Parts: sequence; C-alpha cells; structure tokens
Amino acid sequence: GMAKNILFIMFDQLRWDYLSCYGHPHLHTPNIDRLAKMGVRFDRAYIQSPICGSSRMSTYTGRYVHSHGASWNGIPLKVGEMTMGDHLRQVGMDCYLVGKTHMRADQEGMARLGLEPDSIIGARVAECGFDVFERDDGMRPEGEDGFYDPDGAKTYNDWLRAKGYDSDNPWHDFANSGIDADGNVLSGWFLKHSAEPANIEEEDSETPYLTGRGMEFMQSHDGPWCCHLSYIKPHWPYIVPDPYASMYGPEHIKPVVRSDGERDHAHPVFGMFMDTKVGQAFSRSDVRDAVIPAYMGLIKQADDQMGRLLDWMEQTGRLQDTVIVVTSDHGDFLGDHWMGEKTFFHDAATRVPLIIYDPSPQADATRGTVCDALVESIDLAPTFVDLAGGTPATHILEGESLVPILHGQQRTTARDFVICEYDYSATPIAHINNIAVRDAVMFMVATTRWKLIHFEGGYRPMLFDLQNDPDELQDLGDSADHGGVIDVMYDHLFKWTRRQSQRTTRSPEQLIEMRTKSRKRGVIIGVYDENDTPLDLTVKYRGKRVPNKQRPKRDVT
Repeated sequence: GMAKNILFIMFDQLRWDYLSCYGHPHLHTPNIDRLAKMGVRFDRAYIQSPICGSSRMSTYTGRYVHSHGASWNGIPLKVGEMTMGDHLRQVGMDCYLVGKTHMRADQEGMARLGLEPDSIIGARVAECGFDVFERDDGMRPEGEDGFYDPDGAKTYNDWLRAKGYDSDNPWHDFANSGIDADGNVLSGWFLKHSAEPANIEEEDSETPYLTGRGMEFMQSHDGPWCCHLSYIKPHWPYIVPDPYASMYGPEHIKPVVRSDGERDHAHPVFGMFMDTKVGQAFSRSDVRDAVIPAYMGLIKQADDQMGRLLDWMEQTGRLQDTVIVVTSDHGDFLGDHWMGEKTFFHDAATRVPLIIYDPSPQADATRGTVCDALVESIDLAPTFVDLAGGTPATHILEGESLVPILHGQQRTTARDFVICEYDYSATPIAHINNIAVRDAVMFMVATTRWKLIHFEGGYRPMLFDLQNDPDELQDLGDSADHGGVIDVMYDHLFKWTRRQSQRTTRSPEQLIEMRTKSRKRGVIIGVYDENDTPLDLTVKYRGKRVPNKQRPKRDVT
C-alpha cells in the first residue's frame, strides 16, 4: 500500500517509559509494541512545553512556544497562527479532530477581524485549524464558581445519559469515580479513591468511547484525510474501570527516582516546584501506591484499545493506506524528583513516546527500527505536509520532516539540541513566591549529552549530565568544573533565541527574489553619474524635457 491518510494519535500525560517497547518491566503493551515493530520508534522525542495547552499548540502549529505565544493553558492561540490543518488543506488533505485539543480561541482577535465563530473559517480558527468530528477535552470539573469548561465531555455526557447513566455530570459521577456499598460516589479527584474501580461498564469509559468515535470517522470519510484521534487518558483523574483497576498493585511500581540530595540542595526555583501540594502528595508512598497502579491500568486499557483499532483497520484495509503516529503531549512525574504533574524539565515530563508507521514501500527499510535522533513535537506538522505530497513551509514550520528518516535516507535530524519552555507567570507558584510576571519563565536546552535549565529572574542555571547521570539526580549548575559546558549550552540557547521566527509572510524563495527585484523599479541609490550604472536601469530619468516652472530669481540689492 501507499500512504493516503494519516491517523495522528495522541495520549494525554502518557510517560515515555510506561510502555513495554520503551522498557517498562511490568506494564506490557503488545499492541503499541506491534506498531513499533511495523514502523520506527523514536527514542529521543521531546515536547516544547511541559503543560497540555502550550505543548499541543506547538505540535499543531509546528512552532516553538516562543513563536506562537500560547504559553499556558487557556492563553489563546492568536488569530493568524497557521496550524497543521491549514497547511494540509493547501496540499489537498482534510484535517479532522476526534477528541482533545485544549485550544482556547482568540475571541478578541476574531471579533476584531469580524470572524463569525459559526462560519467555516471562524470555526476552524476557533478549533485550532481542525474540522471537528467530535471535540472532547475530557475535563468536566465543577466548583462553586461553576464549570471549568462548560463544553467539557459534552457529547460524551449526553451519550452516557442515553445509556442510562443518570446524573447531571456522568463524566464525573460514573466515568471518573468509584462507588461504595451505600451508593455514595467516591470522587476520582481524591487520590485515595484511585484504587477504586470506576463505576462504569468498561466499554462505556472514555478510552473505548473515543476509539469507537475514531472508527466511525474513518468509516464515514474518504481520504485523503489526517484524523487527530486525541485521547484524554491516562491524564488525571487517575481512576479506571475493572478489569484494569485490579491488574496492578504496589509490587508492579517501578522504584521511585529521587534522592535526598535533590531536596537538600535544591535550586531555589526547583524547590518551589517540589514544594507544591501535588509535589508533597506524590512524595508519599501511600499516594503513589494508590495512583500508579490506576495510571498503569489506564495505559493497559489504552493499549487494548489500540489492538481493537489496529485489528479493525487491518480488516477494513485502512492499515494498508494510513500512516499511524502514536505520541503524547507530556509525561507525569508520579513522585520522581519529589514532584507530581509535569511542569518541570526532567525527562519524566519532557520526553515522550513517538512511534510512526508508514505503509509505503519506501518505509520497508526502517520497519522495527529505533531512532535515537533528537526529535521535537514541532517535527510532526512538516512530516505530515511531506507525507501529503507537499513542500513544508519552512518559514512558518520550525520543525523538520521526519520522512527522510522513515524512508531510510537519513539517520538523524539536522539539529544538535532541543528546546522546551515553561511560562509559570499565571500560576500559584508565581503568586506564592511573589515572582514578577517577566521573571516567571524558564527554558530547557538539551543535547544528547547535557541538559541546561535557564531561569529568568537572576538565578543560576541547572545542569544535568545525561550520560553519567541518566536519572538526572545531580544538578551541576553551580559546579566550577562545568563552566565551559554551561557556556556551550548557553551558546545553543542564544543561537535559538536569535533565529528569525516571525517573518511568516515571506518564504526564503520570495526573500531571495526580493534581493534583486527593486533594481528595475527605478530606485537608484549611491550612483553619482548616469554612466556609473547600466543605462537601462535609468531609462525613465534620461532624455526628458519639461518647461521651467521655477520662479525667476529676484536680484538681491
């Protein structure tokens, strides 16, 4: 077969090392492993920001956070930023969404430009460039001020109610909670309930539901299409229905990766991140013992659904003409480095699984191989344009196509470092520690050997030797012996900040053409005599006669 379509699968908060093909000793994921045997497994894939919204905006635009500006959840992607859907439609490929984007529309910008949200173009601008088959950001939390996301789990909640899950918010009350003997809801928001089975038929839970919706999309659409099948799990609330709830116990948990030295000699900003509620919670073994088996169960369920999906695609012929990509938007600390959540720069958060299967014969050379090239999430958009037969717009897309690697023409990418950014200016950490908005920003630059973290606000950097300290336990940022390495890493960071990322309205080809274009338009600068330049360039300025319109000069007496 030849690639005609692209199925772009993203899991939310799936850590890179929680799949058996990436080395997890107890969590067997044979279906994702099967995909890896059919394609290329990338071992050094890094995200561009360790938070859902901005990581996804980089993946969908093919641009660094520095360039697109949507630097935290709920900060809108500004009107005018092109996304993979915009690029793909230009080369004749549709681009649809089934699941989560975490996109927040730039409503002010849309109103300023007169874009109606219910027009086709307005809807695309509001939906991150996707045509929406079903959007489901999953989250439907509710507090005294109302819903976090009024549209969260919208269609899914209606579907659950129609199946007899009677509640004003079945997403919470059934799909993400347990139940006790008296019928009380045991909310999945409380980590002690993570060990409870979710009170829902397994096939009605979120991961099987979205798998079914992805299959319905593929059944009802002719290609060429790109379908972003974007799962909500294994992101919190950490709770899963049986049989997955009871598959794993504390004996299946990998040893925690942390040291007392990390805490005792912590960089001041790292200390602030360890000191959060979620960091304190995940530093406790009772929390980890409750949560991690549920997290593993969610991943095992996801792998089983990948099996259902791959078998169905094989039977319907889709496996022969569809590129399949599996990745994640970031990881989860799960107590490593005394932290929970994802908002820092250790590999637990910033490194993600990435597996790409291309059915084309050109990819036969690389089936089942592992690639250790430095890859970034921003590489996916140009890769998809390349697969669709287009030429990636390199003045807009900041990543590089991975097709030459998939087709065995290259072993590596052109980059020698990766970048990840985090802007915590709108977070409680900045509030509690009274950090100015412009100082609440940090950057990671990493090579295959070293990882440097730079903090605004006058702090020293952090540095890890990834070769001799792969667990990233020893911060060398204040080591006198590593001054030279730190200088080299800062050179990489400064090289990155100096790149031209905002000249998105002109391509390199157009710029080269412009170099000589105005020469025949009559701009003559620095020419003293008409014979000093080719005469045809000054044709409009020679051999002309006009009447004298000057006032006659008066005699000065």
